[in-house]
Amino acid sequence: MTADPSLDHKLVLVTGPSGAGRSTAIHALEDMGYEGIDNIPLSLVPRLIDGPPLGRPIALGLDVRNRDFNATSLIELIDTLTRDPRLALEVLYLDCAPGELIRRFSETRRRHPLAPDDSPALGIEREIDLLAPIRVRADHLIDTTDQSPHDLKAEIARWFGAGPASRLAVSVQSFSYKRGVPRGLDMIFDCRFLANPHWSPALRPLDGRDARVESHVRADPRFDEFFLRLRDLLLFLLPAHVDEGKAHLSIGFGCTGGQHRSVAVAELVGKALAEGGWPVSKRHRELERKATAGQPDATKGAGA
Repeated sequence: MTADPSLDHKLVLVTGPSGAGRSTAIHALEDMGYEGIDNIPLSLVPRLIDGPPLGRPIALGLDVRNRDFNATSLIELIDTLTRDPRLALEVLYLDCAPGELIRRFSETRRRHPLAPDDSPALGIEREIDLLAPIRVRADHLIDTTDQSPHDLKAEIARWFGAGPASRLAVSVQSFSYKRGVPRGLDMIFDCRFLANPHWSPALRPLDGRDARVESHVRADPRFDEFFLRLRDLLLFLLPAHVDEGKAHLSIGFGCTGGQHRSVAVAELVGKALAEGGWPVSKRHRELERKATAGQPDATKGAGA
């Protein structure tokens, strides 16, 4: 893979909790022609960008073992790099369920960097809390819970390889209009006209990833035509964005509470685009807020 000649640098920041597969991802990117650099201090990253162009993209691994690492500094670094006209930046976050991380640390008998004298479970909990703000800022989110290293390498190749579809990474997101429209969306579709599962007591505590909620939304007589037109529109537009040289496209789906309708539609659209050969990541902002410790319920009292 070659860097865009109009830019000095193409940079992928690779982060996520320890044990989620960062080293595997860096090695996969190196195999694809990236210059891999792991655990560079955050304060040195701007100096790296100020240096002469390397002629190939850079994969930069960052985690809690980095000297001077903290979430605030990393977010500030991402903001600074995003504004740099010399640079094309993408943030890759490798996620993993805590139970699987505990299993991986138990197998390797490694100490967790945030709890060297305690159980790995404590360090994993601390690290997930520390990285929560960065996870929300990621351009690409890959859940490695059920993936082998081979699976992760294949996923990285789909996202960052040189094939025509992989030149455009698609992010499908759900959100609540009550909390405002997320920044950075290229397209927004309002799902509030669809039948609302919130008004069904049995469905209210569930979310749009549940088959029962999906069936309720799909039962709306307007759904089939809406979804077919939407799918066909997106499959028509994505190659046009590739031709224009766009590297990332964010598509948002909103409803009142961000729990039912927008989540169900985002899941279905993401599946349809993936079946069409496009690398797709799915984000559900309000569900992530609920899952983050200390965050209020985003859908409490709202028609989701």
